[in-house]
Amino acid sequence: MSQPATGQIKLNAYMSGSGVQGDSWRHPEVDVDAYRNFERYRDIAAALERGRFHSIFFYDNVYADIDALPFHTISPRWDPLVLLSALAVTTRHLGLIGTTSTTYSEPYNVARRFASLDHLSGGRAGWNVVTSTAGGENFNLDAHPDHAERYRRAHEFFDVVTGLWDTWADDAVVADKATGQWVDRAKVRTLDHAGEFFRVRGPLNAARPPQGWPVIAQAGSSESGKDLAARVGEVLFTAETELEHAQAFRADVRARADRIGRNPNHINILPGVSPIVGRTQAEAEDKYGELLRYRDRNATLQALAAYASLGVDLAGLPLDALVPLPDKVAETNSHKSRQALILDYIRKHRPTVAQLYSRFTIGGHRILVGTPESIADDFEHWFTNGASDGFTIMFPSAPGGVNDFVDLVVPELQRRRLFRTEYTGRTFRENLGLPHRPNRHFV
Repeated sequence: MSQPATGQIKLNAYMSGSGVQGDSWRHPEVDVDAYRNFERYRDIAAALERGRFHSIFFYDNVYADIDALPFHTISPRWDPLVLLSALAVTTRHLGLIGTTSTTYSEPYNVARRFASLDHLSGGRAGWNVVTSTAGGENFNLDAHPDHAERYRRAHEFFDVVTGLWDTWADDAVVADKATGQWVDRAKVRTLDHAGEFFRVRGPLNAARPPQGWPVIAQAGSSESGKDLAARVGEVLFTAETELEHAQAFRADVRARADRIGRNPNHINILPGVSPIVGRTQAEAEDKYGELLRYRDRNATLQALAAYASLGVDLAGLPLDALVPLPDKVAETNSHKSRQALILDYIRKHRPTVAQLYSRFTIGGHRILVGTPESIADDFEHWFTNGASDGFTIMFPSAPGGVNDFVDLVVPELQRRRLFRTEYTGRTFRENLGLPHRPNRHFV
């Protein structure tokens, strides 16, 4: 059983680099130009700071499924680090988490970019460490690397990036005009890494980040993903949809961290949830009904089945049909944990196509339809029963869904003293209650 969370709920805002939130982009009040209009994100970030959110989180990938493009809003999209760099100068408190792949990047470039973002934002950068679910065709490969190989590379990639951040002491730059000394050579060292995937001499050509290391986020829930999360993760984004599964996941990751000598309290597990908020239950249900009316049912069902690799054409079935599954579902080399989560739900609950469609977002996350009080009840139940340390809010629309949550749910959480009323720290780590990362080489 997972230990109950302590302190207060932490809130992370999930954003798509394409700008569209949720799956109902055809709704007349939903913005559809944020993929090229920075002002949309500037306004969303301002609303999130008004709501005292801990962070904004940008999912990313390195491919575009050309067959899905006509009806799926996953592309085009911003590069997260470019977008976050702009938000760094329009915000003051918000943590800025960007996704960068360890499979299709090089450690030196990643270390430099996140060190730069941490300086630009005054210590508010976060790196979401992912191994990617596809993309080899864009990087001189015939196929996506095997799951196990991707995670071996991810562990070594993380070691190289964090090692590069530690090649500079915090006070290595002297900049003494009288003596002419720019850098204290004794406070800079090479890395000299040689491993299975990388040979990197170093040092990094960027000063050590203000936080020591940017906050490390991670989103894997497979066995390999949980091992990586327990070793490196500080903010974990998950898709658990049932309380007992979330409790088990949190207990498992915390136990793995404890076994390797990490403090489990330095891991914040924030499951994804999409809340549709109304001042009354009827209003909330009307809002959701309106969103569903503008949702492309077939495109959503196709994407959900593909994302979880179900091997079933859900779009071709009547809504009242039970969701069928093949006798043997092929193991995926893509999103193993999401496949397991959706399969488990189907086998346990035997839903109709309509029930599956209305329960999950296109990516398999749970949907909550209710009042500020009922949504706060749900959050409090998960938080106090050891299922989460907070939540990653996947707004059903923007800007409406963002403002509904900030203006209605946040005050209710604050009234219950479950959520803060002011920012108390200067850096992202301080606002999460995480320690500054010390340098392994320089005291």
